[in-house]
Amino acid sequence: MSSRRYAVDTRTNKLGERMGSEGPYVQLRPVGGREWDCPPGKLREPTEAELKKAAVLGTRVGGRKS
Repeated sequence: MSSRRYAVDTRTNKLGERMGSEGPYVQLRPVGGREWDCPPGKLREPTEAELKKAAVLGTRVGGRKS
């Protein structure tokens, strides 16, 4: 799981996958959730622990990714 593909919104402390950008905002999507917009200045790189948690949440029983 690449940390550059993910970011944390510092306003909410939510980790999301970078989906693209719309106007001045970066679009993020959490594992199994809806996209939201975040100003680029409010993003930070995720920690290893946050990336591991996202990997666990994205894995279904039986080892297949959702």
